[in-house]
Amino acid sequence: MQFELTEEFIEQIEQYISNNDGDALKGLLHGFHFADVAELLQELNHEEATYLVKLLDSEITSEALMELDDDFRERILDNLSPSEIADELDEMDTDDAADIIAELDDHIQKQVIDHIEDDEHAADIVDLLRYDEDTAGGLMAKELVRVKETWTVAGCVREMRRQAENVTRVHSIYVTDKHGKLKGRLSLKDLLTASERTHISEIYIPKVDYVNVNTEAEDVARIMQKYDLEAIPVVDDEGILVGRITIDDIVDFIKEEAEKDYQMAAGISQDVEADDSIFKLTKARLPWLMIGMLGGLGAASIITGFQSMMTTFPKIIIFVPLIQATAGNVGVQSSAIVVQGLANNTLKGNIITRLLKESLLALVNGIAIALVVLVISHFLFFTTFLESISIGIAIISVIILAALIGTFVPIVLDKRGIDPAVATGPFITTSNDIFGILTYFLIAKLILGF
Repeated sequence: MQFELTEEFIEQIEQYISNNDGDALKGLLHGFHFADVAELLQELNHEEATYLVKLLDSEITSEALMELDDDFRERILDNLSPSEIADELDEMDTDDAADIIAELDDHIQKQVIDHIEDDEHAADIVDLLRYDEDTAGGLMAKELVRVKETWTVAGCVREMRRQAENVTRVHSIYVTDKHGKLKGRLSLKDLLTASERTHISEIYIPKVDYVNVNTEAEDVARIMQKYDLEAIPVVDDEGILVGRITIDDIVDFIKEEAEKDYQMAAGISQDVEADDSIFKLTKARLPWLMIGMLGGLGAASIITGFQSMMTTFPKIIIFVPLIQATAGNVGVQSSAIVVQGLANNTLKGNIITRLLKESLLALVNGIAIALVVLVISHFLFFTTFLESISIGIAIISVIILAALIGTFVPIVLDKRGIDPAVATGPFITTSNDIFGILTYFLIAKLILGF
């Protein structure tokens, strides 16, 4: 049965915390899944959440901490002593523990690591801190099951039992040589059906997908998605097996990247949360708002340059919002498709082919919209025939131009090593507003013979 967090339940928890009734809390929350505990913690203030983290078993709270929002988890950690944080890390996989350590201040990091009881676990965490967080080394965990090709099946099973005690889930069994270099993987079926005296070298599968510690996280995600992998081994530059990346780590990475891209597309230049300070939120949003303001001033200066024409043909100005909105929408649509294709590595063909396709699509859409606008402008706004024609042709031209800009800019940025997500949102919308207005008035001036 799925857990449902009700207001009555939260009030009961808060009452127990207020009364310092730890036994009642332990009894009430006994058997709860860590994800449900995390959901409960998020509904409490950070002091109440800290009380629960200190009270409950670290086997549950360590997992729950990883499910919390970064800012909320940071507040809880600030209320824990180095030894209490170390108790939580003792129960975590090395990759999660390294992520927690990285969030702490430098002087706290050393104290926490010194309090970790398992020296090998602590050494693995320190080793992971060497890698950039957006690489395979930064995503990997040290926990895995490895066997040597020289072992017999009987010896392999004994060693696997020992190693599996420290591994939450055994996705794969990796085979190495005597130096630790990755040789392949071992099928559980082959292991179970082989005789005890059979050597692993006779039954292991030499073909295995792997990544280097310096492989970009996006490339790791692409490989795991392409080959539908639950886990992938990680090797160093010498081919030594140093860790593994599991699908849950990749899912978390993809979610974080999607959030960053979504914020960037909306004109937020930094990773922020809704409860961040006014200063931080302003710092993240203001640069793009300034760009939008400059774009608006640019469009206003263009309109000013055609004031004399608008005096003669005043109805032309009525359709300026339509031109701006259409150009912005088309540009964002085109850029969104391109950015998605670049992110998924599914964008096929060269730039010329892509631009031709978008131009043809824009032409079809432009004609359809122009016909509707032409009829409405003529019979509803009583524009002259030439005015209606100029508006219709301008819309077609603006849609084609906006589609080309929305397609071309992300591709160029990607080729220059810049995140193409910056091309969407305010950037594309603002540039298309300016070029759309300029195109509209130039075509109107040409057709109307002004």
